[in-house]
Amino acid sequence: MRAYELRVPGAEDGLVLNRDRPIPGPGPGEILVRMRAASLNYRDLLVRQGRYRGALQPNLVPLSDGAGEVVAVGAGVTAFEPGGRVAGAFFPRWPAGAPSAEATASALGGSAPGVLAEYAVLSEGGAVSVPEHLSFEEAATLPCAALTAWNAVVEVARAGAGDTVLLLGTGGVSIFALQFARLHGARVLITSSSGEKLARARHLGADGGVNYRAAPDWEQEVLRLTGGRGVDLVVEVGGAGTLERSLRAVRVGGTIAMIGVLAGAGAVDPRPLLSKSARLQGIYVGSGEMFAAMNRAIAAHCLHPVIDRVFAFDEALAAYDHLAAGRHFGKVVINIQ
Repeated sequence: MRAYELRVPGAEDGLVLNRDRPIPGPGPGEILVRMRAASLNYRDLLVRQGRYRGALQPNLVPLSDGAGEVVAVGAGVTAFEPGGRVAGAFFPRWPAGAPSAEATASALGGSAPGVLAEYAVLSEGGAVSVPEHLSFEEAATLPCAALTAWNAVVEVARAGAGDTVLLLGTGGVSIFALQFARLHGARVLITSSSGEKLARARHLGADGGVNYRAAPDWEQEVLRLTGGRGVDLVVEVGGAGTLERSLRAVRVGGTIAMIGVLAGAGAVDPRPLLSKSARLQGIYVGSGEMFAAMNRAIAAHCLHPVIDRVFAFDEALAAYDHLAAGRHFGKVVINIQ
């Protein structure tokens, strides 16, 4: 089968296409999936660049997010059968409940083989059926970005009617958070450096937008748009580079869901967190139980993920470059069919 292998993390030519990798077979409690599509996350850039802090398998097949159809099942498998449409769980060992060190020790595309291949073996508990109305390309966007947004907006903040949610940027997590917040009746504000992207976000249901290039002190505009109160939830993707502004933008008693560090590391003054009695909650994707609940909501509302661009399998390296350029709106997907 064809599969991409990360042979030398950090090297310009370290990610290569192997056209003769053996097709794996499912063992007891496992399923073999013919992968049809995969999607990229910021984490995947870190893995390729050798900047990811987690353990990596030698000759790793990268990417955590993918969808396909079951072609074979191992002994004892009862949840799936050939022909079923599934996506892999980011954390195969986190079926439900609170996260644990054991549950988060093995993630696809890192310490466990990923899905940028024509075939992948998944554990029975590490796969989730996907909504029937979604294409494979759409379903491939769900395991990390969508579930992270769902965890932040629904599971942690329980955002609903009367709440205001602030989203930073228009990448995959932020756009999913926009869709989920609107689905639950919340008001949404969003930031971007692009007026065109802000217009697209408004078309998807955002109630207001702030161009952070035109207004570098964007938290002041957020406070103006909320009558000085601040927002109930910030989905924080920037890290130390934006966190202090998010602390000023959140309301007293509000929540900041920390899910990324796109703006880099650095020192942060924690005093606004204390004076506002705000909650700073780290979000590390989510459990299989959350994934199933999210999919039920997606199916019930016939929600479609927002895909920026789909690349062919042989164009996977170009897909990485497109994501790294930061011009995308929504998800970047690779077709494996």
